[in-house]
Amino acid sequence: MKKKKFTTFAVASILSLSLMTPATSAAFLPGVSSQKGINDFELKVKQLDEKGIPSFLSGKLSNQKIKTEADVKKFLKDYSSVYQVNTESLKLLDKETDDLGMTHYTFQQTIGNYPIEGAVFSVHTDKTGSVTVTNGNLYGLKDLAKLKKQYVHVNGDSAIDLAWKHIDLKPEDTELTETIESLHGHDHSLGEEQIKQDTVYIYHEDQFILAQKVQLQFIEPYGANWQIYVNAVDGSIIKSKNAIMDAETTGTGTGVNGASRTLNTYYANGTYYLFDVTKPMNGVIETRTANYRTSLPGSYSVDSNNNWSASSQRAEVDAHYFAGQVYDYYLNKHGRNSYDGNGATIRSTVHYSSNYNNAFWNGSQMVYGDGDGSTFKALSGSLDVVAHEITHAVTERTAGLVYENQPGALNESFSDVFGYFLDTGDYLIGEDVYTPGIAGDALRSMSNPNAYGQPDHMDEYQNLPNTQAGDWGGVHINSGIPNKAAYYTIQSIGAAKAEKIYYRALTNYLTPYSNFSNARAAMLQATADLYGSGSSTYSSVQSAWNSVGVY
Repeated sequence: MKKKKFTTFAVASILSLSLMTPATSAAFLPGVSSQKGINDFELKVKQLDEKGIPSFLSGKLSNQKIKTEADVKKFLKDYSSVYQVNTESLKLLDKETDDLGMTHYTFQQTIGNYPIEGAVFSVHTDKTGSVTVTNGNLYGLKDLAKLKKQYVHVNGDSAIDLAWKHIDLKPEDTELTETIESLHGHDHSLGEEQIKQDTVYIYHEDQFILAQKVQLQFIEPYGANWQIYVNAVDGSIIKSKNAIMDAETTGTGTGVNGASRTLNTYYANGTYYLFDVTKPMNGVIETRTANYRTSLPGSYSVDSNNNWSASSQRAEVDAHYFAGQVYDYYLNKHGRNSYDGNGATIRSTVHYSSNYNNAFWNGSQMVYGDGDGSTFKALSGSLDVVAHEITHAVTERTAGLVYENQPGALNESFSDVFGYFLDTGDYLIGEDVYTPGIAGDALRSMSNPNAYGQPDHMDEYQNLPNTQAGDWGGVHINSGIPNKAAYYTIQSIGAAKAEKIYYRALTNYLTPYSNFSNARAAMLQATADLYGSGSSTYSSVQSAWNSVGVY
C-alpha cells in the first residue's frame, strides 16, 4: 500500500516533566511566601498547566496523615498557594483503596451545584496515609474571578430539542431503543440511556459558560455519539461534535480466517443463541446481526444445531469469541468486571450495512462491518481490533480522555496498546483483516509508525485543526508517538510488567484532558507504585518516553 505522507510541525509548547530533588525544587508562585508552597514538598515530578496550577505532582507531598475527605481538603487548603482552589468547590466522586494499600480520592470541581466539564482532580495517598501524588485539571481562583452570574433559561428538554435541530434530525428519524426478549431468567435491554443531558459549566474561549450538555447516541441513519453543548442562557450552540470512537478498522470479505472456535452459547425453545452467560460476576457476552441494515442492536444471532459453520456466520463467531477473550483478559489480569467494572453486557452487532469498511464503539455497544473484500474483510475477525474498540469503552469509564488533540491521541493509543496486550504476536494493528490481498499489511504499526503515515517523535507532531476534517486534532495520526513509547517500553521491560503499568496509569492517573507529558508522568507514577522509583523498570519507562521526545 502507499505510505501516507505527513508534514512535520514545530511544537510551540509542550509541558515539560522535571525530575526534582529537595535541593533543586523551587516555589513557582511569586508573592505568596506567607503560605506553604512547593519548597515544602520533596518532588520527583512537577508539571504545571498553562495557568501555573499543578497538573501532576509526585513525591513526598504531606507530613500529616490523610484518612478522610476532610483531611484531603485540609491538605489542599494548607497549600492553597500551590493548588489555588477553593476546596468547597470540590465534590468527592470516589474513594478507593487498591491492592497496594494506596487510597485514591477523585474529585469533581463545581461551580455552585454544577460540575465544570473536565475538571477532575485526584489525590493519592500511600498505605501510611501520606500524599504521594496529585493530578488532574483544576481551575484556580483567578479563573473563577472571571465568572459572570448566569441563570438557566434553557432547560434540559429545550436543550435536547435544540440539539436535534442542530444536527438536522428528529428522534423518529433515528434508531434509539429496542425491547428485547428475556434470556436466562433476566431481562436485558440496551443497558444505557441513549439520550443524556446534564447541566455543566464549560470553559470555552477564556470564559465559563453555563451549558446544557446533550449526548445523542444512535445508529440510524448513521453511527453517532453526538456531544452538543447548548448555552443554558440563550440557547446558542457553544460547540458540538460526533464523538463516535472510530478505529477505521471495518472489514471486508465473507468469512473470517477459518479458525476453529469453542463458543459459549445459550439454548432456548429449540434455538441456540450467541449469548454467553458463563462469565463470573454476572458478565454477559451478547452477539447480534444487523442483517446488512443499519438498525441497532439488530436481531440475535441464532442457529438450529449449535454448529455455527456457515460462511455467513463467521463474523458472528469471531465477534463473540474475541469479546469473551477481552472480558476474560480484563477480569483475570486486572480484576475488572467488563468495561465499566460492574459487569456491563458486552454487546456486538455484525453485518452492519453493506460492504461497510469500519468498526466502532458507539457509546453503548460494538458495531462491525463486513468490509468490501479489498480494503477489509469482516473486522470482527481481528482480536486486536475487538480489543481496541472495547478498550475505548474502558477508557470512557475511567480516564475519560476527551476525543480531541493529545487526549484523543492517547485515547487511540491506549486502545492500540491493549490490542497488542491481547494479541502479542506482532506490533501491527488490524493485520488479520486489512487488505486481505496484501500480505503483511496493517492499519498501523506500533514499532514503526512512520510506515503508515504516523509520526513517532514529537519533532514530527502534527498540529492539525480540531475538526472532523483535521481528525479532531490528529487523534489517529499523533497516536503514533505514544504508540512508539509503548513499543520501547514493552521491548525493554516485557509485556507482563507493561500491561500492569498501562492499566494502572489509565485507571488511576489520567484525566479527561491529560496530554502526552501528563501520560508520561502517569506511567512513571504507576511504575513507581508497582516497582519503585529507583528500579530499572522505572528507568526503562522514563527512557521510552525520552526516546519519542516527551519530557
